[in-house]
Amino acid sequence: MTLTPTTSRAHFAIGDEAAARRAVDRLNESFDDGAAAVTAFERADGGWDISLHFADPPDQAMVRGLVALAAGEAIAATVAFDTVEPRDWVRASLDALAPVQAGRFVVHGHHDRDRVQPNQLGIEIEAALAFGTGHHGTTRGCLLLLDEVLHAHLPRRVLDLGSGTGVLAIAAAKALRRRVLASDIDPQAVAVCRDNARLNGVGNWVETVCAVGFGAPAFKARAPFDLVLANILANPLRQLATPMAQHLAPSAMVVLSGLLPPQAQSVIAAYRARGLRLVRHQIVEGWSSLLLQNG
Repeated sequence: MTLTPTTSRAHFAIGDEAAARRAVDRLNESFDDGAAAVTAFERADGGWDISLHFADPPDQAMVRGLVALAAGEAIAATVAFDTVEPRDWVRASLDALAPVQAGRFVVHGHHDRDRVQPNQLGIEIEAALAFGTGHHGTTRGCLLLLDEVLHAHLPRRVLDLGSGTGVLAIAAAKALRRRVLASDIDPQAVAVCRDNARLNGVGNWVETVCAVGFGAPAFKARAPFDLVLANILANPLRQLATPMAQHLAPSAMVVLSGLLPPQAQSVIAAYRARGLRLVRHQIVEGWSSLLLQNG
């Protein structure tokens, strides 16, 4: 068992991404290398949580003063201090990542392989890759909509755009036993997706490609798509509306996620302008997932 050391922490909340970025940049500039680790995480409501971790208890007045310079006196007054106790984070990750069920799909780690029932489709992703394990509301929302689509349709040409660890591509390949094209802009994510497809027994069904948007030859060769899964972010989804529509078959189904609820309407409008209609808008754990149909 490997324990992390005890650390001291200062933490506060801030309203939006721009303010969070400014605060993090200024705080990083304020500490000597290694004196503090500054992290920022977005919440489902659009706000941001910022934490500063110290190996030794810091001068609280000094920290508040630096936060005041970075984010204002009002934010500095809300800074809270506590201690993060030693923890076996690998074990904690495994414990926290219990199997997640979404329709017929179950996303699980190696340690829970035996818990997948015969009538379920297991997707094995390890805790070290938690950014795409199904434990995020966007991934689970996509899996739920994918399961709904596959109960009514049998798409022949499937694309997972922005595949990450490959959860959605693997789910589609396992359910359909057909080839799925999985793309991502990050070469490391493409390699992880390929490895996970092999781990899940669908290495021959999932074709991976590193590409930005729809520019790679593989998209033209495989189009038109009957089903597109895109768990990305609101701005890229809006920007991709036109090229995606150009690569869709008539009546194709499209699952979009990576959206906070207030962002959903602008994405729906962008795709409606390209001839797609909204079939379902669902919210899972504070995140929106959309099911649309072409034509």
